[in-house]
Amino acid sequence: MVTRTLIAVRTLVLLIAPITAGLLLTTPSGLALHSASAYTMFGVAVIHVIVTIAQWRPGGASPQPILYATLFLALTLVQVALGIAGLTVAHIPLGVLMFGLSLVQLSRAWSGPSGLSTR
Repeated sequence: MVTRTLIAVRTLVLLIAPITAGLLLTTPSGLALHSASAYTMFGVAVIHVIVTIAQWRPGGASPQPILYATLFLALTLVQVALGIAGLTVAHIPLGVLMFGLSLVQLSRAWSGPSGLSTR
């Protein structure tokens, strides 16, 4: 259940990020809001990795959820680096890709029996 919730929160943060990016272009406080969404995404990604490692039982369950959580943490780090560097040509498509992947993982997690199904 915790994994499902973390994936849902991550998807929500990834939905809010482009909204704050739009505010970044239109309001003086947009930079702070977009930065806050990036910090939130990073925090959720780190917590997700920790939770999936804690839920994994060596020899009992697949380590695949750890791989997915770690992948999202890596994508988040790349996304932050691209944003800081101002490379919007890669930053924006990567954000769209991350949101799509998160939606797919969210649908699989909520349709799976234990919330750990992330095929």
